[in-house]
Amino acid sequence: MLVVRGLIRVYMTSPEGRQVTVRYARAADVLGVAVLVGGPANVSVQALAESSLFRISSRALTGAARRDARVAWALAEELNRRLYETLQQTAVNTFGSVRQRVAVHLLDLASAQLHPRGRMVARVSQQELADAVGSVREVVARVLRDLRVAGIVATSSDSVLILDVARLHSESWDPAGL
Repeated sequence: MLVVRGLIRVYMTSPEGRQVTVRYARAADVLGVAVLVGGPANVSVQALAESSLFRISSRALTGAARRDARVAWALAEELNRRLYETLQQTAVNTFGSVRQRVAVHLLDLASAQLHPRGRMVARVSQQELADAVGSVREVVARVLRDLRVAGIVATSSDSVLILDVARLHSESWDPAGL
């Protein structure tokens, strides 16, 4: 599927019901290319904003890739992008503290949902944020409180306004810096 507009969260769920976000897909991103080669993956998707998707026939796309090396190469490039993004997200989820993971997800969500007047707002509840970073709501609430006290964010029941983007970015963990 091609994301025409909106924001899609791709996540995994543990047997205990905990969730962790593995990817956010935005306009012009493609979902499901790996399924063409490897079959279904154990992931779920959630629309975080009103979204529109264009479904591409897997049979037609697979046939085109087998007939035309340019199509096959484009799919290989897409798989490579997904691999590198997955590696980066795995590093953040594995090595980053909850505070760093929260910062990364807030920046990611806010940049995808640009608010009128250029404000960066992540429309997300504490529970949704906890699910996204693979933690529990109480821990995420403490992190948000600390960020709020530091003047980095302002919170409401369903959103987080980023007051100081540079400082929030400095709180995040950048696996490219390894």
